[in-house]
Amino acid sequence: MEFKIYTDGACSGNPGKGGWAAIILDKDTIKFNISGNEKNTTNNRMELMAPIMALKKIKKKSEIIIFTDSKYVKDGITDWIKKWKLNNWKGSNKKPVKNKDLWIKLDNACLKHKVIWKWVKAHAGNKYNNLADELAVLETQK
Repeated sequence: MEFKIYTDGACSGNPGKGGWAAIILDKDTIKFNISGNEKNTTNNRMELMAPIMALKKIKKKSEIIIFTDSKYVKDGITDWIKKWKLNNWKGSNKKPVKNKDLWIKLDNACLKHKVIWKWVKAHAGNKYNNLADELAVLETQK
């Protein structure tokens, strides 16, 4: 099975009230829209929560393409995380990696599947990225 997932996070204030959302497509048809919120969080934490929660929804081992407009998430999970693990979760600045708890959850969620990460430009007319953004922003208002 192959799924496409579009994710986004939002924050009203940073830190502030946050929301995340994911659109999960199966054969280009929306299978799930999921979203949630947290009272006091950051935009980066919400950007990480979206793919974590989306991957939890897919029970069977699958090939998944995740589209994110967050270079922080894409670069973190595809590149930086390897160095962080080798350096005992310290960044290149020798300080503890921010959001380590969520990076570990995302890394573990990816192990079950074959995941390809793709960056998409935010607010550039991609309907599923725009929908994820709208849902994430709505969550910040709840």
